[in-house]
Amino acid sequence: MQDQFLLRFPNPSKLSTLVFDYFFKMRTIQKQHLPALATLFVLVFILFFRFQYWSNNESNGYNATSWDAFGYYMYLPATFIYGDVKKLDWVKDVDKTYNVTGGEFYQVRKVENKDSYAGKYLTGVACMQLPYFIIGHLYAKSSHYKEDGFSAPYQYAILFGAILHVLIGLILLSKVLRRYFSDQVVALTIVFIGLTTNLIQYTSIDGAMSHSFIFPLYSLLLYFTIKWHEIPRLKYAIAIGAIIGLATISRPTEFIMIFIPIFWNTTNKEERTKKWELVLKNRKHILFAMLFGIIAMLPQFIYWKYATGSLIYNVGSKWYFLNPWFRVLFGPEKGWFLYTPVAVLMFAGFFLMRSKPYQRSILIFLVLNIWIIISWSDWTYGASYSTRAFVQSYPVFAFPLAATITYLLKNKLSAIFTLLLLIGLTVLNFYQMHIYNLGILTGFSPLI
Repeated sequence: MQDQFLLRFPNPSKLSTLVFDYFFKMRTIQKQHLPALATLFVLVFILFFRFQYWSNNESNGYNATSWDAFGYYMYLPATFIYGDVKKLDWVKDVDKTYNVTGGEFYQVRKVENKDSYAGKYLTGVACMQLPYFIIGHLYAKSSHYKEDGFSAPYQYAILFGAILHVLIGLILLSKVLRRYFSDQVVALTIVFIGLTTNLIQYTSIDGAMSHSFIFPLYSLLLYFTIKWHEIPRLKYAIAIGAIIGLATISRPTEFIMIFIPIFWNTTNKEERTKKWELVLKNRKHILFAMLFGIIAMLPQFIYWKYATGSLIYNVGSKWYFLNPWFRVLFGPEKGWFLYTPVAVLMFAGFFLMRSKPYQRSILIFLVLNIWIIISWSDWTYGASYSTRAFVQSYPVFAFPLAATITYLLKNKLSAIFTLLLLIGLTVLNFYQMHIYNLGILTGFSPLI
């Protein structure tokens, strides 16, 4: 029998009490501890939703590595268990047991003139999932579970790995934000990101997707970008290159994160002059960043060469940049502003970042990111909650959000409004997640 899951919706009154107690009693807590407590607060809710799921099939557990998630994950069992990453003959038997493909093996493309298949999803996420896959495999080996890559130990190892990745991302994000914002603003920003967006859905429930694993890469990139601009060191440049490379072979569109370090500290003419003088003085760093970016992408090139005979392979994605789908932002199916209304606060922050060293960098990235996301041919992004393609880049959206929160905390009345808004958006988000996971809010247009 296919796994069935229920999500118990938390009591809104208890939620309100928790949030009010936390924020109104902040005066008794040392301010420097607020971001850490906010991260812990978000983690509690992430785990709460993770443990709200139960399965009627104890031998398997929650099969998270299915549908799109299977496309990212399949490289691991294919390589380390079945020894078949080209013909993928093992998928039929696995699909009969676990229904990983969703009924149609859309996760791969037949290689022209070859008796092999190539994955449409890239290998970067599997690289990040590898440690958790090993943990799951070792547990399956020492227990009664099947060592097939899809039994319960593998599923839960990947899911808790996703939670760990997001936790690391939130911790790093708070460190980054504290350089520019007060501890109170950083704490509120972390809670807004963690509880009022679809990040919690793609961490607690759909954590085997790519978003949770890419999320900390953005926090890391921001961290090392700042570190390099403060004290240009080769190790920071290498880290920047490797992060961009790994993100690119996770989702190719993440390559635009390169514009974050390029345009950092270029808000005005004086900053731009100093920035390019710094770059010219450290030309070697740029070369090493490029080299390690290529090294980070080697798993993808090696796989493509082996499976297709070519170092570069067209996975078939299409974009319509001159005719984007604005319904991705505003549509009733899964419009980002409609189902994740905190996006309005993020957008408002675009106008509140003036004269900041990160303004130009953040703005250029976010405009490009939004345009790419709304231009993809498959604008529905499958059966997703809100627009899931934004999830991994929330560390960047955190900057305009923090700018808006800073503005709102200028007086007591607007501060109270901010806390009430946080509670309201959290309750709304949890309710929408509830009905989405019950299959009521599918996110598909009736016109399709």
